[in-house]
Amino acid sequence: MEGAFRLGVVAAETSGDKLGSGVVRALRSRYPKLTIRGIGGPELASEGLESLCDIHDLSVMGLEDIVRKLPRALLLRRRLFQDFLKDPPDVFLGIDSPDFNLTLESWLRAAGIPVAHLVSPTVWAWRGYRVRKIRRAVDHMLVLFPFEEAFYRERGVPATFVGHPAADEVADLNRANARRCLAVPSGKRVVSILPGSRVSEIKHLAPVFTQTINKLVLTDPDLEFLLPFASAKVRETFFEAVGENTSLPQVRFLDGQARTALAASDAALLASGTAALEAALVGCPMVVAYRVSAVSFWLARMLATTRYVSMPNHLMPTPLVPEFLQDQADQSNLSSAIARLLNAPGHRNEMLQGLSGIRDTLQRDANHNIARLLGELAFG
Repeated sequence: MEGAFRLGVVAAETSGDKLGSGVVRALRSRYPKLTIRGIGGPELASEGLESLCDIHDLSVMGLEDIVRKLPRALLLRRRLFQDFLKDPPDVFLGIDSPDFNLTLESWLRAAGIPVAHLVSPTVWAWRGYRVRKIRRAVDHMLVLFPFEEAFYRERGVPATFVGHPAADEVADLNRANARRCLAVPSGKRVVSILPGSRVSEIKHLAPVFTQTINKLVLTDPDLEFLLPFASAKVRETFFEAVGENTSLPQVRFLDGQARTALAASDAALLASGTAALEAALVGCPMVVAYRVSAVSFWLARMLATTRYVSMPNHLMPTPLVPEFLQDQADQSNLSSAIARLLNAPGHRNEMLQGLSGIRDTLQRDANHNIARLLGELAFG
């Protein structure tokens, strides 16, 4: 049927859900009769996906999440595989979530369904042995960063650097427009606070981020803080972690608008992950924190092959983003690092210069590149 395309998709993280919605829109411009099935969040739901489950059922960070969520995740994966066997999609696209997707992808590929995976696991940083599984599981790896394409091709995995959709999406976002959108006075000093989107990372970081806000306010009562929540679930988890009656009068809570908040800010304190890249793309100097359970952190350290956890440090010629991990992520270290970004112009400008080339490198019309490659995979 002309213009028809049946897409199977799993995007089990908030960031992957957003990526998926952009890909679907680009696909629909090529294939007007596009249909989608699988798992996603509200962004993919707005594009017509009826998700098999809530993505928070699958979103995992650390061993504590695995113990709690694994049994249901295994049942959902098996059920989804059976559904796709009965009515195969033209292509299956796994977006991030490698612990869930790679096994499902290997089953689907063995059954003759073309498989693409968007967003490489950080196999170049830790758990490099997963490349063998990726080689079996995917027909094509769609990577967001240029160094990843060479990494995979050297190891016999077909891969294409497609650019990063976020770089295209923020092309017209600047500080003046962002401040007007959020009604932030031009002379006001603003710090964005992003404690993550996964339940477990919010629980680990929300209390210390709140303590950091309070410490910064003691030395500069005129500071304003913007705290954007990715979803109602994230908002609920944050206040559960810090206490329902916590008073943060200098903080404006936002529904969404993370990129706008970052663009409007003089600095950001955030969880390692997608937010760090988004801060880089809008030119917001940042401090990165990372906390998981002691066992999860020990395991990560054992398997890591790189010192850095935030993507901007991997993309800059010289890593400049301060990273505070586990016990180092305390209110004293975090507040001092933010204060230095606000009050030391030389330090701030050095980081801004380091971040400036990242958007140009990643701006490649990514969604249309992905849609084209998916079409080639489906129809040759």
